[in-house]
Amino acid sequence: MESIKTVTPKDLSQPDLHSILLSAVAPRPICFASTIDKKGNVNLSPFSFFNVFSSNPPLMIFSPARSGRDNSTKHSYQNVKEVPEVVINIVNHPMVEQMSLASTAYEKGTNEFIKAGFAQVPSEKVGPPRVGEAPVSFECKVTKIIELAELPGAGNLIFAEVVLIHINEKYLDEQGGLDTTKLDLVGRMGGSWYTRSSGDSLFEIPKPIRTKGIGVDQLPEGIRESEILTGNNLGRLGNVEKLPTETEIENAATLSAAKGASTKRELHQVAKEQLEAGETELALAVLLYAEKID
Repeated sequence: MESIKTVTPKDLSQPDLHSILLSAVAPRPICFASTIDKKGNVNLSPFSFFNVFSSNPPLMIFSPARSGRDNSTKHSYQNVKEVPEVVINIVNHPMVEQMSLASTAYEKGTNEFIKAGFAQVPSEKVGPPRVGEAPVSFECKVTKIIELAELPGAGNLIFAEVVLIHINEKYLDEQGGLDTTKLDLVGRMGGSWYTRSSGDSLFEIPKPIRTKGIGVDQLPEGIRESEILTGNNLGRLGNVEKLPTETEIENAATLSAAKGASTKRELHQVAKEQLEAGETELALAVLLYAEKID
């Protein structure tokens, strides 16, 4: 007979209980929520305490939980209390690394659209903008907020009624419906793990929790507009804490020469290979070296 570990929630620390719940209750869909405060400042943040709960009325609920470390509330939660509107953007695999970067705990007033390199598209019926890269976006009015407790880790249920839907037509099937095989959606697992609805079922990406990445906006224009690098590559680069030193860039030049790369395009390809091998800092050094080439 297999051994079973049985525990009572009240006997666990909040972080341990949080870990069990999020690892076991998975995969969870991701609510990539864009909100604004009363001054019009934009916030973009992902939440995996989320689902659709009704089609008539079309209702979704997500929960920006209180911090388990300091009991603070999320900027998204603060914003919907000031301006009861939200755009719920659906996340698929081509944008997942940028979405993860947007989960960084930046200071209030920081626009994560800019930090993560997303296109900020005006909405039609609500104030918050939508994510241009999202396969589907739901403009919503917030109809109710339920605060579950004032303890670390406590949820705040945000009831969001859909008033307008935006669908990228490349994700439609021949009948005009959403094609699951094309959507390539992702779901949240425990820790730093995600699951994918096509291809490899599991993948891991560094999740910014205690550190703050420099952001895609801090990368040179030549890197941001690379024909070789993908959105995921840019999201990974934006998660580094600091730019490489001149010595590191010189070492990258030596590596590039050894691989026979001399043009910007060839250097970007070398950097992409390094990113896929998990060598993010080295990849960025190669790219910065490429910026020095006329």
